[in-house]
Amino acid sequence: MNLALKVSGLVAGIPSKQILNGLDIEVPFGEVHAIMGPNGSGKSTLCHVLTGNPAYEVTAGSVLLDGTELIGRPVDERARLGLLQSFQYPTEVPGVRLREFVFEVAVAHGLSPEEAEERIEREAARFGMDRFLDRSVNEDLSGGEKKRSEIFQMAVLRPKVALLDEIDSGLDIDAVRQVAEAVEEMRSPEMGTLMITHYSRILRYMTPDRIHVMIDGRIVDSGSRELADELEAGGYEAVRQRLGLVKQTTAEKRPSDFFTETPFDV
Repeated sequence: MNLALKVSGLVAGIPSKQILNGLDIEVPFGEVHAIMGPNGSGKSTLCHVLTGNPAYEVTAGSVLLDGTELIGRPVDERARLGLLQSFQYPTEVPGVRLREFVFEVAVAHGLSPEEAEERIEREAARFGMDRFLDRSVNEDLSGGEKKRSEIFQMAVLRPKVALLDEIDSGLDIDAVRQVAEAVEEMRSPEMGTLMITHYSRILRYMTPDRIHVMIDGRIVDSGSRELADELEAGGYEAVRQRLGLVKQTTAEKRPSDFFTETPFDV
């Protein structure tokens, strides 16, 4: 099995707190994997560590992208090696046209100008972004349009690993379905996709190859659609009880943790 991403024994956090506690996960090329977990489980930290945010320290473990170690490499080098992230809240860039932005990034990633232009036109048509190419990046776009623009950009750049950070966040049902369809359409034998989400609703419109549950900085369980069904029925508490995991006491919890014990309320 050829792996796009292999994370082994990852221990990381901020200087005052360890957040990831020996995390392991593998994402093969051609597959879409979803990570789910309550607030405070370390999902956002995992994104920061994978992309090389200097505010986070890695004290143990390995992150291999197509066999190349990422730990210790700067953000831009990780991107050039083939790791790209879709952001939860895409930024507007007034005055910079989407076409120009994607073209410059594509050329910086090694595409010829001719190939970059051809990919932009083809993928814009495929993802319905034609009418936005000559508008400023993300300016006056709806939430769903911004997320679709992120996927369009990834389709042009063709990363080895696509990291989708809560790509369904803040979207209505129709937009969630459209984004899910776009993620499925972006599938490629040359790319592995890791999608982080709180909610099951996006999984109703797509078929991830693997679902992982993250609690207390570790992947505690992995499975297929049946695992998502278990979570939908009983929330994360059902997984904790089945695996014999000790639940945080109320005193240890942060206020935000109380809102995601059952993560599937739409």
